[in-house]
Amino acid sequence: MEFITAPRRSRLAPLLAVTLLAALVAAPATTAADETMTITAGESAMVAALNADRAAKGLIPVRVDTRLMAIARARSADMVANDYFSHVQPDGRSVFDIIKSSGIAWFAAGEIIAKNNASTIAESLQMANTGWKGSPGHYSIIISTTYNYVGVGLAVAASGNKVWTAVYLKGPDRTGARAVARTPTVSAGSTSSRRKVTVSWSGGDVRLQVLTSGLYTYWIQRQTDTGWWVTVTSNTTRTSKAFDLARHHTYHFRIRARDKAGNWGNWSTVGVSVG
Repeated sequence: MEFITAPRRSRLAPLLAVTLLAALVAAPATTAADETMTITAGESAMVAALNADRAAKGLIPVRVDTRLMAIARARSADMVANDYFSHVQPDGRSVFDIIKSSGIAWFAAGEIIAKNNASTIAESLQMANTGWKGSPGHYSIIISTTYNYVGVGLAVAASGNKVWTAVYLKGPDRTGARAVARTPTVSAGSTSSRRKVTVSWSGGDVRLQVLTSGLYTYWIQRQTDTGWWVTVTSNTTRTSKAFDLARHHTYHFRIRARDKAGNWGNWSTVGVSVG
């Protein structure tokens, strides 16, 4: 078990200490024929397992950050390539140094690592997660109410050893807001050849454990038949809009939401045929 402190470089808050821990467990040597899970799938499954640990405590899931995924993968790959198991690399850098050199805005961070020679990635995942949960130091990072993002990396050595790294971070909100469009309603329009089509939607900012920005605005676009998408408005706080549209066309509407940090979410699309 190691304890490494890392200050938060900010004038707005006191220095913070982060506890980093390591776990080492063992299992029978790997058998290639037994493997059914890819490394990428294993990483995704580990994120799900770690968030299940949080859910069991009533906590909000940490969101995947692709930058942290890259760092975690590089950390595991470096340990495999250079045959070591430590929070400090042979070049003297820790995960904090790597985060800072990557230009990532952060307020706190933690790293947990595990190494085993389980026969499959699925078994290795279970062993690593069980080992982390069995260690108070590891578990405190997994269920921390400080972090809002995570990245998980797995590397497999030629010997069959599997090295896991999970990097946790408290950072600014980078998760897009959510919009959900509802099926449009059609009623009488301004003339016999037109119909009133009303589109409504709901949304909100995806909640993080900490530092959720909050919903700011919606962007609405409309498509007639298979034509181009046309922006109706790119900045509204309304949750419905009525259109006076020509009959005998198919219309699609899509809505996306933006949070106060400027993060746009995915489009939510609905359609209706106006007879």
